[in-house]
Amino acid sequence: MTNLIDQQHAPRWAMYQGDSVDVVGALPNNSIHYQIHSPPFPNLYTYSASERDMGNSDGEVFWEHYRYLISEQARVCMPGRLISVHCMPIPTSKQHQGYIGLRDFRGEIIKAHEDAGLIWHSEAAIWKNPVTTAVRTKALGLLHKQLKKDSCMSRQGVNDYLLTFRKPGENPEPVSHTDDSFPVKEWQEMASPCWTDINPSDTLQYRSARSEEDEKHICPLQLEVIRRGVRLWTNPGDVVLSPFAGIGSEGYVALEKGRKFIGVELKRSYWEQAVANLGAPVRPNKPKQPQKDVETRQLDLCDLMEAQ
Repeated sequence: MTNLIDQQHAPRWAMYQGDSVDVVGALPNNSIHYQIHSPPFPNLYTYSASERDMGNSDGEVFWEHYRYLISEQARVCMPGRLISVHCMPIPTSKQHQGYIGLRDFRGEIIKAHEDAGLIWHSEAAIWKNPVTTAVRTKALGLLHKQLKKDSCMSRQGVNDYLLTFRKPGENPEPVSHTDDSFPVKEWQEMASPCWTDINPSDTLQYRSARSEEDEKHICPLQLEVIRRGVRLWTNPGDVVLSPFAGIGSEGYVALEKGRKFIGVELKRSYWEQAVANLGAPVRPNKPKQPQKDVETRQLDLCDLMEAQ
């Protein structure tokens, strides 16, 4: 038994509404081919009001929960296979930290995965237009008018990053490409350490089911970033896992590329939108429970684990 609020399945995907720690903890050892997600940014973005939401904690409390999840992700990952994490440095503020600067969230993520026994496999920097960022975030260091006040507070924009980690061991199911299926030119573009061609608007953002009180996510996971990870590091029919599935971006791409998908999302409105984005209607007249009033239900792993 596990703490689960709701679940919905189809032949090639499963979406669970609940705590990712519980759901990932119920998956079999060495059962997942590839994992990709954007983690919650601690104490920065309000995803939900639930006390189980990692984004509502910071410091050691956040890392205690996230490190435990990472250890479970490592356990369910097949040997020689990969886990990708989409992130960025976190801007600090006078209100929360007492100073304006940047926090190395990227470095913290790398250390946490290495501490879990995973190998830092690769990193792609994803270029973002600083003008667009300045307009959206009003970051003092990116505003042109700051040059007239004190340019020592002016700074460059920050990239997003796709950090990828590999589980030690020999891959029992090698991912093999041919020259026809993966041309040299495409590989050279993907092998670049800086992806300058990612469209920041290429997301499922505009179809999401945000509540009025939601803030705008500062680091949405672009569909093309997911496509590159799935394309490069999985075989058709592989199972892709996202422990923070949101509105289903990773699953949307996984199904598009002929893979299977397991997603976990705590927030009800996001889970419903993910189910819709994966191609199924949400069951009508389903009572919406408060996030902290979690019902204990059986986790149904459906047939995805047996159909590899």
